Amino acid sequence: MLLATALAPVALATLIGLWLTWPGGTPGSGVDIGFGQRPVRGEVLARASAPCTKGGAGAGGSMAGGQAKRCISLDVLLTDGDSPGVTIQQVLPDEPSTPQFAVGDRVVLAYTGGNPSEAGSYQIQDFQRGAPMGWLVALFAVAVLLLGRWRGLASLVALGFSFLVLVVYLFPAILSGGNPVIVGVLAAIVIMFGVLYLTYGVSARTSSAVLGTVLSLALIGGLGTAFSAVTQLTGLDEDTANLVRVLGHGVNARGLLLAGMIIGALGVLDDVTVTQTSAVWELRRANPALSTRALYTAALRIGRDHISSAVNTLVLAYAGATLPALLAFALSGQSFGTLITTQNVAQEVVRTLVGSIGLVGAVPITTAIAALVARHDTIEPAA
Repeated sequence: MLLATALAPVALATLIGLWLTWPGGTPGSGVDIGFGQRPVRGEVLARASAPCTKGGAGAGGSMAGGQAKRCISLDVLLTDGDSPGVTIQQVLPDEPSTPQFAVGDRVVLAYTGGNPSEAGSYQIQDFQRGAPMGWLVALFAVAVLLLGRWRGLASLVALGFSFLVLVVYLFPAILSGGNPVIVGVLAAIVIMFGVLYLTYGVSARTSSAVLGTVLSLALIGGLGTAFSAVTQLTGLDEDTANLVRVLGHGVNARGLLLAGMIIGALGVLDDVTVTQTSAVWELRRANPALSTRALYTAALRIGRDHISSAVNTLVLAYAGATLPALLAFALSGQSFGTLITTQNVAQEVVRTLVGSIGLVGAVPITTAIAALVARHDTIEPAA
C-alpha cells in the first residue's frame, strides 16, 4: 500500500502529461537528411584510379605539388530505383577521408533528379548494412534467450517497448515543438514502468526498484538543469545545428541536452536499482531475522562495489561516443583546462558527472526503500 501510494501519483501525472504532449502527426517527414530525394541501391563492379574530371568529385584536374590530383573511378550497377540493371560511373576524390569502396561492395546512392540512366543524377553515399546488422540483431536475441530463457524473452520485449516509446512518442513530440525536458522525463518514466514491470513482473520487489529509479531520475533532472544553466551550456553542437537546418526553425537546444542526459542515464540507472533491490531481497531470504538496518547496511556494501563499475561504464561510454572529437582536441595544442571547458567537451563532462551523481545517489535511496519494504514482505527462507 505504501508503494502504491507513492507510485500512483507518478503514474497518473505521467498519463496526464502524455495526453497533453502527445504529438499530432509526423512532423518533418520527407525532409532531406543527406540521401537526397531518394536512396538507390547498387553494387560496385569495378574500381580504378583515374584523373579527376570536371564532372567528378575532385573537379578541374587541379595541381597539387606539381602533379595532377588523382581520383577513384567506380563502376556501379544499379539494383533498384527507376533504372535497375544500368551501370553508371562515379568519381570520388582519392583522399584519406573518402570511404574505401571495393569491387563487390553493396552501396547506397542518392538520386538527385534528372535522367535516371545518367551518372550525373546520382551521388554515392554509403554502404548497405541491412543484412549484417540483421544477423547481429538475431545473434544478440539468441544469446539473450539462451542465457535468460523466459526472463531473457521478457527483456527483449521490454527492449522493443523502449524503442516503441522513443519512435512513437519522444521523437515526434520534440519535433512537434514540445518541451524536450518535459517530453524526455515523461518518456523516461514510461520506459521505466514498462521495462521493469515487463521484465520482472508486478511485485513489491519491482515496485521498490521503480520508486528508487523515479527518485534518482528526479535527482539527475534537477542537477542537470542547475549545472547546464550555471555552466552556460547552450547545447548547440554540430548535430543540433544540423537538426535546426533540417527542420527550418529553432529548437530548445539546452532542453535537448537535458532530455538526452535523462534518457542516457536511465539505461544504467535501472541496472543499479534492480541490483540493489535484488540484493536486499536475497539477503532477507538468506536470513529472515535481519533487521531493516542490517539489511540496509549489508546491501549498501554490495552497492559500493557495484557503483564503481557502473560509473566507470558511464564515463567510458561517453568517452567512446566522442572519441573523434577528443582526438581532434588533443591535437590542437591547447591546455587541458581550455579543452575541457569548450562547449562540445563540457556538455559531455556535465552529462557524465550528473549521471554519475544520480547513479551514486540511487544506491542509498533504492537500498533504503527496498530494506523497508522487504522487511515487511512475506519471503520464503532459502532452502
